[in-house]
Amino acid sequence: MSVSSLRRDFVTRPIFQWAKTAMPTLSATERDAIEAGDVWWDAELFTGNPDWAVLLNTPPATLSDQEQAFLDGPVNELCAMLDDWKINWELMDLPPEAWAFLKDKRFFGMIIPKAYGGLGFSAYAHSSVVRKISSRSVTAAVTAMVPNSLGPGELILRFGTKAQQDYWLPRLADGTEIPAFGLTSPEAGSDAASMIDHGVVIRGEDGQLAIKLNWHKRYITLGPVCTVLGLAFKLFDPEHLLGGQEEIGITCALVPTDTKGVEIGRRHLPAMQVFQNGPNFGHDVVISMDLVIGGAARVGQGWKMLMTALAAGRGISLPSQSASAAAYSVLTTGAYARVSSQFNVSVSKFEGIQERLARIAGNAYLLDAARRLTCAALDQGHHPSVISALMKQGATERMRESVNDAMDVHAGKAVIDGPMNYLGTVYRSVPVGITVEGANILTRSLMIFGQGAIRSHPYLLKEILALGDANRERGLDAFDQQFWKHVVHSIATALRAAGRSWSGGMLTPVPAAGRATQFYAKMGQYSAAFALTSDIAFLTIGGALKRMEILSGRLGDILSELYFLSAALKRFEDEGRQDEDFPLLDYVMKTGFAKIEQTFDLVFANMPSPVVGVLLRAAILPLGPLARGPSDKTVRQCADLITAPCATRDRLVEGLFVGGKEEAVGGLIDAFDQVIATQPIHDRLRKLHIRDWRTAEKKGMLTPGEVEALKAADTAVAKVIAVDDFSLEELTQRHVASTQTPVAGKPEKAKTVAKAPAESSEPQPNLEPQPTAVLH
Repeated sequence: MSVSSLRRDFVTRPIFQWAKTAMPTLSATERDAIEAGDVWWDAELFTGNPDWAVLLNTPPATLSDQEQAFLDGPVNELCAMLDDWKINWELMDLPPEAWAFLKDKRFFGMIIPKAYGGLGFSAYAHSSVVRKISSRSVTAAVTAMVPNSLGPGELILRFGTKAQQDYWLPRLADGTEIPAFGLTSPEAGSDAASMIDHGVVIRGEDGQLAIKLNWHKRYITLGPVCTVLGLAFKLFDPEHLLGGQEEIGITCALVPTDTKGVEIGRRHLPAMQVFQNGPNFGHDVVISMDLVIGGAARVGQGWKMLMTALAAGRGISLPSQSASAAAYSVLTTGAYARVSSQFNVSVSKFEGIQERLARIAGNAYLLDAARRLTCAALDQGHHPSVISALMKQGATERMRESVNDAMDVHAGKAVIDGPMNYLGTVYRSVPVGITVEGANILTRSLMIFGQGAIRSHPYLLKEILALGDANRERGLDAFDQQFWKHVVHSIATALRAAGRSWSGGMLTPVPAAGRATQFYAKMGQYSAAFALTSDIAFLTIGGALKRMEILSGRLGDILSELYFLSAALKRFEDEGRQDEDFPLLDYVMKTGFAKIEQTFDLVFANMPSPVVGVLLRAAILPLGPLARGPSDKTVRQCADLITAPCATRDRLVEGLFVGGKEEAVGGLIDAFDQVIATQPIHDRLRKLHIRDWRTAEKKGMLTPGEVEALKAADTAVAKVIAVDDFSLEELTQRHVASTQTPVAGKPEKAKTVAKAPAESSEPQPNLEPQPTAVLH
């Protein structure tokens, strides 16, 4: 017998037996979710020894000439025709001309190839379009991005038959068809796999196979105006007409909304955002088998299709909207803090305000760095599902932080609603981003580390699949090969983590990156520490880790932080190591390092085995958390960068839409420019101990041109800090008008009460909610 056979039979076999009971098992839906997409930089971080060349040699995301022309042309034209106050408080919808323009310029076909009449844009162009529109109107941005995210277009493109692609894609690209996708139902929210919406295979009146559907969906964006509904449902075949099992599984189909039995409900109003969203119902709706996405061959594959589509789409839409909100906060809050004054001092000079300004600036730098990096990966052909999940959660949380900070700095200016309030709608929209496409609590607690540890780890998924192999001996052979590689990897990781931690990162190999080199050393240290902690957690906790959501969430936080910080390093390198941007890089890296060390501290303190926690702490944090975050000097530098004109501020806000100076944001930027232009006059007078320029005017110390410039600046500032007010009649009229507004020009539908699908005449399968299918 060979040495390997002896090892397998006498050493590995008992470990194999133990691991089958200790390690997590995968359900079919969990396996579909894990195997959707692929891995990329997340896998490098899980090795504990990331190859920085993989990151730095990734080509930066760029726009083609056609894509840039679209941003400079149609996107700017769309933004110019949007009045966000009117949209949200008077029309309760986009104006008809905006709907027509979106269709005419094929905004709904950004992801559809040119061969089918679409724009065929890159992920980065798609993201840049969403980012710019978001800086003008959340409603318009959501309307444009949803048809290009998870929905009929994406699913037909990836999984549809040739006939489906030839028919539907051109009609979706030119706006002939408005798509929506029905996934969420009252019984199934985050746990979408537990839906009870169902279809039964029948033989139609023409003798052909068909499906009879019953459903109740809610929260469906574009649902009230859609002409074709992508529908996810559980398919059953009680008469075995397809020749297989009775319970076929989640299936996706296209349902034209004029089909008999389809009922489009009234509208939802998500946090006072007026993008089209609402419930819909199906009552014994019969569709042909040809309307199953991918045809009969794809029945039962709906969950895998959805997870595969989300692996890319979740990394584009909401992160782009979040990056836009963070950059918009820089644009508006930096300018407002500079022009607003208290105690005869610009608000931007108060250190309490500077703390918020620095965080706004850091988040904007970090979010756009991560957006660009993720789009670059997507455009290189990757579909990193774990990265998409952490991007959605991390980006929307930082958006919330940035917008909250912006509101705090603006104070009453942002609280009083009206046409002059440019932050209110953004603030109200934040919970929507937090909730949709996988609620952040679920994504953080169950998905980022739960799926990431299995999907991105170099050996763990292969070991789990070997443990679940129905052929026991084949599984043992595969486990034997992977397990001992894992052992060697774990020993090397432990030595690496301890060496790098005890040396403060000095033993970490780093690329030559100028002033940023110091940060690569710490990143290598934390990556090794994360890899070791992950291995030890699985070894000592096993399958129970799935239920320890607080611990799993903290480990996910570390992985997410490592990815975002990697993106910041990549951005600094791609932009030519701009010295003036270094305070921002220093701020985000040191803030991230402090979060990582504090999170490690909490992980070690809460390990189920205190001994394991003590040993990990000794290896990774021998002196406890030492990272303190950025210095006060760095905070002041970052605040100054966004409250004065400079190349760094320009880079942070590049690509946003700013209207004319007669509008709220355009007027703010005009006042900002005038305050900056007249600052030298104020500085000169301050040296003479003159605080009010009017005193200097009376003394003849100013030229007529200076007086005119100062008056104009004061007028512009007064307009900016003014807020709206309304008469009772105006408020009453606005309320009445909003309750009478039809749905996007469609005839008003009868009121629909929330109810379960009508009872079908077909024999009903077991529709009890199933155990959770979302992987921890």
